[in-house]
Amino acid sequence: MGVVNVTPDSFSDGGLYLDADAAVEHGLRLVAEGADILDVGGESTRPGAEPVSEAEERQRVLPVIERLAQDGGARISIDTTKLAVARAALEAGATLVNDVSAFRFEPAMAELVAETGAGCCLMHMLGEPRTMQQDPRYDDVVSEVKAFLEERLAFAVSAGIDEERVWLDPGIGFGKTVEHNLELLRRLDEIVAIGRPVVVGASRKSFLGKLAGGRDEGERLPGTIATNVLALERGASVFRVHDVAQNADALAVAAATVSRHVGEGA
Repeated sequence: MGVVNVTPDSFSDGGLYLDADAAVEHGLRLVAEGADILDVGGESTRPGAEPVSEAEERQRVLPVIERLAQDGGARISIDTTKLAVARAALEAGATLVNDVSAFRFEPAMAELVAETGAGCCLMHMLGEPRTMQQDPRYDDVVSEVKAFLEERLAFAVSAGIDEERVWLDPGIGFGKTVEHNLELLRRLDEIVAIGRPVVVGASRKSFLGKLAGGRDEGERLPGTIATNVLALERGASVFRVHDVAQNADALAVAAATVSRHVGEGA
């Protein structure tokens, strides 16, 4: 899943692809590098991010989605928590709603997904982007994230969404400390055990920089690759990344190794 941020303030690439032409060019490049899905977002969810109006978000993402849906050769995901934005994006050609609030901010989002037959990704986040990193605490982060995702999956299914169209994301970096993120990665198999595809979005996150001695956003590719390879081994199946080519190569090698190991043990 390649990231296409049509924003001025995303933590890693804010402003680079705010222009629709630049965003489309970037998306096409990610597809050429191996992206199966393009996740288009018009509102930053970085820690401390300020909200964006519905009108502004629509204005940013719709021209990009329309063009990528026609020419991109990849599935289009809309990264939004707003019902009206999701509806317009699905009409423009998106087929997946990536909601970092897991339908908590706008519960009617579940009905929209059910009615349109779209897929959805439901993510765990503590609070909201503006406050999520203000002293996040858990008794057992993995158990609490798992229980949350199970509850949101049940909510989605009760709204009429086919369980087969739901992906789950533990929300690396969304209201978690470095240790919380590491514990989720160590025990990712417990999230995978819910039985739905698990999405990992650790690309260029700040905890990787901290673990590597203070690397900035542009120097976190090795940490991203290591995280994704470990997540693959623990059962994750969707990887949301900024650097598609390098992660795709690493995951291809890791997948071949894991599958061979499984075959030899059978």
